[in-house]
Amino acid sequence: MPALVLLGAQWGDEGKGKATDLLGGSVDYVVRYQGGNNAGHTVVVGDQKYALHLLPSGILTPECTPVIGNGVVVDPSVLFSELNGLNERGVDTSKLLISGNAHIITPYNVTVDKVTERFLGKRKIGTTGRGIGPTYADKINRVGIRIQDLYDESILTQKVEAALEVKNQLLTKLYNRRAIEAGQVVEELLGYADRLKPYVADTVLILNEALEQDKVVLFEGGQGTLLDIDHGTYPFVTSSNPTAGGACTGTGVGPTKISRVIGILKAYTTRVGSGPFPTELFDEDGEALRRIGGERGVTTGRDRRCGWFDAVIARYATRVNGLTDFFLTKLDVLTGWEEIPVCVAYEIDGKRVEELPYSQTDFHHAKPVYETLPGWSEDITTAKTFADLPKNAQAYVKALEEMSGAPISAIGVGPGRDETIEINSFID
Repeated sequence: MPALVLLGAQWGDEGKGKATDLLGGSVDYVVRYQGGNNAGHTVVVGDQKYALHLLPSGILTPECTPVIGNGVVVDPSVLFSELNGLNERGVDTSKLLISGNAHIITPYNVTVDKVTERFLGKRKIGTTGRGIGPTYADKINRVGIRIQDLYDESILTQKVEAALEVKNQLLTKLYNRRAIEAGQVVEELLGYADRLKPYVADTVLILNEALEQDKVVLFEGGQGTLLDIDHGTYPFVTSSNPTAGGACTGTGVGPTKISRVIGILKAYTTRVGSGPFPTELFDEDGEALRRIGGERGVTTGRDRRCGWFDAVIARYATRVNGLTDFFLTKLDVLTGWEEIPVCVAYEIDGKRVEELPYSQTDFHHAKPVYETLPGWSEDITTAKTFADLPKNAQAYVKALEEMSGAPISAIGVGPGRDETIEINSFID
């Protein structure tokens, strides 16, 4: 059985946790392939709500093996905090696997992240301040600390000392902060080694062997397409590749083994942090979307910026990810609007543009061109089939499908695990 990729098709926070959890009972492995604890997934099981930041959503499904791939950056303190929280609620976390090649978010990465954002002032990126970007920078600069380094104290010490040679210069001379003692960092990291060891594995080998044995493997991206370091709204992006290509580099599974790429879309659009957002609303409609949709970041606690659905972005996500399906979430949030605007194109310098401009300047100046669709007032949270939806809700879904360029195969009509309409099965 080939692998599936599930990712965000907007700026993140689209409901990937709900989608992954829905599939969790049908797959053997759920794998996080990039990002760190800057991703936030909310999963509702019965009357229980779980907020996951680093762990794969599949950890809530007993039959599934959750995996943190080599492309993820791991803060051990956050990892154990999440594991402790789940264990206290009766969730079995013993099957978790973590790649020994995954990089560790060190205390100095967190410090550098926070002081850099403060130093940038109005030009700040809007990071979560959790050390994600600096850890990826260390990885690229070849001074990163990997989980496997915890099991060789000599190598760990050398790497920490090398990393701090430059960072302490920045902290003391540019940011007017104290230098960080290498020995303290080494001691703290070694303190995690024994507890981490049962989870550490050669996940590249395990996942490839699983696919050869016809196991079902689901790759779960954090954030979203428009936050991709290469294909997003740079520089207001994350530090890794949430797009489908990142699933290959972040796990060591080749692209020929991936048969389906599922994009998660909200029925409207949200964004956290700085950067351009053509359909952003600053009126009562924007506030209503935020309030009804519960639009507050799982990780950041910040209110999300809200706007109408942007079909230009959806088409772009289809293209750069090679999407085969969409999972449309939060359709129920739109209940009650008489009319619902949908952005079908942009106006840039007086010209109509129907595809995402590659120029950052053009995107900053893009103004949405809207088409208005009729709304509905009926409660849709009990709908079990597409035919159960009001006619106008059906028409809205069909219009979004046509504009976005891939079939909508599932629809979220409420936050619960069972509040989903499945139109086409994601697993053949």
